[in-house]
Amino acid sequence: MAAEPFHKGNWAINLGMYRQFGVNMEEMTEKIEQLTQHEFRVSEEQSGQRLDRFLSELIPDLSRSHVKRLIQENRVEVNGAAAKPSHETRTGESIRVILPEGPGSEESLRPTAMCLDILFEDEDLIVVNKPPGLVVHPGAGHTEGTLVHGLLAHGRLALQGAPLRPGIVHRLDKDTSGAIVAAKSERAYLNLINQFKERRVKKEYLAMVYGSPKEREGEISSLLGRHPTDRKKIAVLSGRGRQALSRWRVVKEWGEASLLSVRIETGRTHQIRVHLSHIGHPVIGDEPYGGGGRRAKNVKAGPVREALLAPTRQMLHAVRLEFDHPVTGARVVAIAAPPEDFKELEGKLDLLCSSPGRQL
Repeated sequence: MAAEPFHKGNWAINLGMYRQFGVNMEEMTEKIEQLTQHEFRVSEEQSGQRLDRFLSELIPDLSRSHVKRLIQENRVEVNGAAAKPSHETRTGESIRVILPEGPGSEESLRPTAMCLDILFEDEDLIVVNKPPGLVVHPGAGHTEGTLVHGLLAHGRLALQGAPLRPGIVHRLDKDTSGAIVAAKSERAYLNLINQFKERRVKKEYLAMVYGSPKEREGEISSLLGRHPTDRKKIAVLSGRGRQALSRWRVVKEWGEASLLSVRIETGRTHQIRVHLSHIGHPVIGDEPYGGGGRRAKNVKAGPVREALLAPTRQMLHAVRLEFDHPVTGARVVAIAAPPEDFKELEGKLDLLCSSPGRQL
């Protein structure tokens, strides 16, 4: 029997929603069962293979390591009995794979329809322009309404990363907007994870910061780790921590503030926010790292001060994301337009400063 590609969509299926719209529930139940299990009969040509290799070749969306884990969890039966990954297939054997339907009820991810600004999408991945204020995946204090919930309502996500982070290969802070990629297939997930690990993914951000740097461009290299007294924050450390490298250049300046382009070679938590604060140019609106109301109140010009007090989140936007397509190898370049609050602040600074922002 030829294997159908596994296209698991939603982790938790709200059957009541389907009943509401008059869907035939018998047909729906049959489709759900088809999505959560596969059955194969070993042909003569397929005999003599390791079980984990045999299944990973027949179900393209599952890696060999994932198949091995399913076997170890007794989710694979050979002639109705449990088997080992090293089991050698024999002609005529009946093999059944039972895929997990998703997390338990306490961790259930119920798809939540939301408006997605899709920058790129195909059967293997999706790139969206995340708005500010949206959490990427469920966690402490955020069990509903995350980007993951919205992506599940839109379509499928890779199984890996589950139960709470299916398909997620990198993150953006809640109040950072911009381009983010998620994997829809297992092959894409594994490939993208490796690209991030090997630093082959190019990430560019726009940051509105206080002041005007003396130099037109520069780089910040340091060790980053948990703040010694405030465990919710990250700090530049000496002697311990993880290496982080950020390269920046001035795009536009207004005297009291500047617009920077920042490329990060590493992806540490709060990296850009900590690095820019460290060189004396915190991101506007970034209260934890010195870019909040206290800094804005030091600005002498009243209208400019009011403009800088207005943002309710850090003015940081992931404008460009580049990576190799996991399947075709083609270079994917996603450009994310800044959100309205970002453009509004830029426009206000152009109008309020003695001369419009100088483009550099």
